[in-house]
Amino acid sequence: MFLSITVSASNITGTEPEVWDEWTRYVSDLMAYDKENPDPLESINRKIFVFNDNVDRIALSPLARGFDKVTPDVAQRGIGNVFSNLLEVTTIFNDLLQLKFGQAASDSGRFVLNTTVGFFGLFDVASAVGLEKNNEDLGQTLGYWGVGAGPYVVVPFFGSYTFRDGLGAYGDIYSDYISDISHIPTRNQVLGVRVLDRRASVFAAEGLITGDKYTFLRDAYLQQREYMVKDGVVEDTFGEEDTEWGDEDWD
Repeated sequence: MFLSITVSASNITGTEPEVWDEWTRYVSDLMAYDKENPDPLESINRKIFVFNDNVDRIALSPLARGFDKVTPDVAQRGIGNVFSNLLEVTTIFNDLLQLKFGQAASDSGRFVLNTTVGFFGLFDVASAVGLEKNNEDLGQTLGYWGVGAGPYVVVPFFGSYTFRDGLGAYGDIYSDYISDISHIPTRNQVLGVRVLDRRASVFAAEGLITGDKYTFLRDAYLQQREYMVKDGVVEDTFGEEDTEWGDEDWD
């Protein structure tokens, strides 16, 4: 696929506007990829998935289990709350980009309340007083404005994305406070704790995986992202292949 992009680019001739128009059409076609085939790169994705799964099994999962064992539940909740509070800035920024001004005001209130009364987000005071948490990111913002998801990809070490959400995740780095920490060892330590905390938080959900692990996680990711982009207004088709019962199954 990347070779075809290079070849196509080398064949483009003409003025700069013509080159830009050609590139714009290509990106538009890519982002509007047929939803019936969201994984055209499956053969490559599966290889990367196996690599990531091995890294998780050999290194990340054991470290996360150790973190889970030595860190009391109350401390884990506090750590998770702090990282969640830092991401409120990203959510507020994307609230505004999606013209959700009421939600932006609510999320701003959450951030201020949890940062002050909640001791820098250690305690989720805002939820206790009725300010519900929202999650918005640049991938959702692009989807809100009509940008298609594009093909599903598995990124080494980082996992599941679509082309749109991968681009959005890169943009979200600039609204992540942790990326602004200038002292590199400190920044890496904070990022390391966040990775371990996130990995430890999904141990309980692993028992829900059925059938082919790659397919299950891909479909779950794509449905979750569609749900988030459309604010919950989606057609639920996840797992329908496993639950198609005929009348004879009820006899």
